[in-house]
Amino acid sequence: MATHPPSSGPSNRLAREPSPYLRQHASNPVDWFAWGDEALARARAEDKPILLSVGYSACHWCHVMAHESFESPDTARLMNEGFINIKVDREERPDLDQIYQGVVQLMGQGGGWPLTVFLTPDLKPFYGGTYFPPEDRYGRPGFPRLLMALRDAWKNKREDIHRQAAQFEEGLGELAAYGLDAAPGVLSVEDVLSMGQRMALQVDSVHGGFGGAPKFPNPMNFSLLLRAWRRGGGDSLRDAVFLTLERMALGGIYDQLGGGFHRYSVDARWLVPHFEKMLYDNAQLMHLYSEAQQVAPRPLWRKVVEETVEYVRREMTDAGGGFYAAQDADSEGEEGKFFVWRPEEIQAVLPPERAELVMRHFRVTPLGNFEHGATVLEVVVPAETLARERSLSLEAVERELAETRQVLFQARERRVKPGRDDKILAGWNGLMIRGLALAARVFDRPDWTRLAVSAADFVLAKLWDGTRLARSYQEGQARIDGFLEDYGDLASGLTALYQATFDVKYLEAAKALVKRAEELFWDAEKQAYLTAPRGQKDLVVATYGLFDNAFPSGASTLTEAQVALAALTGDEHHLELPSKYVARMREGLVANAMGYGHLGLAADSLLDGGAGVTFSGSSDAVAPLLSAANHVYAPTFAFGWKEEGRPVPALLKELFEGREPVAGKGAAYLCRGFACELPRTDAKALAERLTEKPKGA
Repeated sequence: MATHPPSSGPSNRLAREPSPYLRQHASNPVDWFAWGDEALARARAEDKPILLSVGYSACHWCHVMAHESFESPDTARLMNEGFINIKVDREERPDLDQIYQGVVQLMGQGGGWPLTVFLTPDLKPFYGGTYFPPEDRYGRPGFPRLLMALRDAWKNKREDIHRQAAQFEEGLGELAAYGLDAAPGVLSVEDVLSMGQRMALQVDSVHGGFGGAPKFPNPMNFSLLLRAWRRGGGDSLRDAVFLTLERMALGGIYDQLGGGFHRYSVDARWLVPHFEKMLYDNAQLMHLYSEAQQVAPRPLWRKVVEETVEYVRREMTDAGGGFYAAQDADSEGEEGKFFVWRPEEIQAVLPPERAELVMRHFRVTPLGNFEHGATVLEVVVPAETLARERSLSLEAVERELAETRQVLFQARERRVKPGRDDKILAGWNGLMIRGLALAARVFDRPDWTRLAVSAADFVLAKLWDGTRLARSYQEGQARIDGFLEDYGDLASGLTALYQATFDVKYLEAAKALVKRAEELFWDAEKQAYLTAPRGQKDLVVATYGLFDNAFPSGASTLTEAQVALAALTGDEHHLELPSKYVARMREGLVANAMGYGHLGLAADSLLDGGAGVTFSGSSDAVAPLLSAANHVYAPTFAFGWKEEGRPVPALLKELFEGREPVAGKGAAYLCRGFACELPRTDAKALAERLTEKPKGA
């Protein structure tokens, strides 16, 4: 396991924790506790407020605050004397993070990490913020001064603190259920069009992406733009997606040598990223670029997906098959050091002509575009221009560039690599399984299917016992009860994997996960899903999984899985809760599609009434039909296969009834809203039918 190096010194109790993020703080002079009964009991016994610090292992500003404050003996003394100090890995406890991020939002700040919140011993927050510097700057109070002021307030102004805590508790309760008091409504095709057209107005028409700096990929929202385009929203929606995908693929947010996307760009043109790489970003972007390939194939889309899958296979895959959570931004104590280049570093490993070619391609100059004269690689001069300048064929220049990139990549491999968080999270693995399953179908890559299968088999064997899904696996142990996002993401990934393998065991596991999730998380009164299992005792308020942020809400992916299950099994019961939930959320979804992007995708699929295609026949007979279907953009359709001569699984018995080959030919049975059309045997006709503008659009 590689992690960000901790400071030297004697270990505190975090050294015993499996979380790499918590271990990064094991040598701090702070008397850290992990979240749990021991810490909470100590706060009550000593009548001390809790200093709650939340972050994650790949978070750059978490490292900065650790170096500036948590490694300072003077600051640690203030923390230890006045507070019970608790570290939380937000990737392990997203429910706690969700609640206490609300404190910062109620204070009018944007939220983010590191999250720093002060609580009473009974877990009620009374003050919070994100990063605090060691002395007053950036308009923020210095951390030591803040600690002294809050300690004094706890001692001398206790009534004020309790009054503030009561206001926060009330506000957090309202935030947690925000939007759930709206009257249910019926989502329409016109709503999807309206959502897409309003979102498109926020796209940067020069660089792509939404808004200015900092700029995040937002893959689910661009997927929703494609859905609105499919419904008849106009080519400008598709073009906005393609512009964004192209600019990201050529920019510094994409690792031009090693593949995969960094977390976000600090500027508006995708040049300088925060260099951490997250599994969930790459999973969603892999899925989006694969959809783009279905809409209009391009070599660039293929290149990005191939390189991103290879990055995940190389850097983020455990020997057992599961996928790791994240890769750090920092190496050797510097952000981005592993990824950036100077001219002399390139000239040292390439002959002069090749060095000149690649430096012009990526515009590597002595001044650089990053700190200290370093350059973040971006494609500035395309291969077509270089070919014209050199009077060479495009193929020859592309071959030269590919060879030089490989030389630079091998040279970079000899550098000290960024730390890696080797937690295997059930939900994030579900997102990557979903992305790989679609990519494997679109690009005809059975080896990618095998990568997804290995991950699914690992998670189902190690984290799921048929009734309980664990969230995290590390060092041979499954830990922490799964949250809504774990059940939803994994169920969605497994329904996608069934469509790449047609192995019914993945559909059966998805159905079992969905059933258990409905039992644990569905609130019939609110018509919505709780984030944490009902009755979780260490939460100051109950929270609901509503918003889609950097990764989807579990409610959104669970809804997606339920709609797919309805299509794949023919059981309309699976549409009952999606119909209720989308009706409950319709007003908020239409008013703020940017905050509910993945729910928009699930709701759009629900509009087509559990649409599916069942293929019937032998492998050879079905292959042309299946290939045609996989290569067109039909995102609301789920695909199943009744293989000739194989026993029919019990789960699919009703759906497969009567669906036979036609006159010895493979047949495709297309159904929407549980009404089926006559079977099709011609691949071209099937592709045309799947890409027709849906009725009502």
